[in-house]
Amino acid sequence: MNENMTGKNNNDLAVSLNNVSKTFTAGDETVKILNEANLEIKKGDTFAVTGESGTGKSTLLHIIGTLLKPDSGQVRYFGDADIYSFSDAGLARFRNNNIGFVFQFHYLLNEFSCLENAAMPLFIKGEPKEKALKIARDYLCEMGLESRLNFKPYMLSGGEQQRAAIARALVCSPDVILMDEPTGNLDPRHAGLLHSIIIDLNKKYGKTLVIVTHDKEFSNMMNRKIKITAGIIQHIN
Repeated sequence: MNENMTGKNNNDLAVSLNNVSKTFTAGDETVKILNEANLEIKKGDTFAVTGESGTGKSTLLHIIGTLLKPDSGQVRYFGDADIYSFSDAGLARFRNNNIGFVFQFHYLLNEFSCLENAAMPLFIKGEPKEKALKIARDYLCEMGLESRLNFKPYMLSGGEQQRAAIARALVCSPDVILMDEPTGNLDPRHAGLLHSIIIDLNKKYGKTLVIVTHDKEFSNMMNRKIKITAGIIQHIN
């Protein structure tokens, strides 16, 4: 795969991990978070990563999302070359074109409006300002935020902030959306609303969803579930 390309082809696989290992060292203690992990995620999968805190769920998500380099092994998108063979600039371009992120904390920038925050990945990509703002506006309206476009993030509720973060994740039309406890800070009613919005990303747009969650009800909405135990990925269904 040329690192300047988006990397999208007709392979059925969205993401594959081949013998991926990751170890962290703190003082004299060494912990193997992933031990030659193998995983295949097909295009259009909805995929829950479950398990207890500290088992490596977020580490796995960050490796898939190109935010954390594994110690060994390969991560491939769309059946092509190991993405960690790319230069830093090439990896950043690939990430911007192909992967959308939603975290437990929205990471919206308070100095910018809701609309500007959602458009930020397009600004980074170099899209003309008016085009970027139109795309962002369309997604925010779809998230029910048409009356909040000019609000600063601190003026939004927690659920609205996460919906704005989802719109930001969608604006570059990535095939793969990665989410780390996206409803972890919300009350049950607003979490349930966001669950429906997230699942609709798969139903409406065919997005591949990989979601770290402690929420059993939410994980049961996914068509595949895994957990990590002692560095090994175990399939639940």
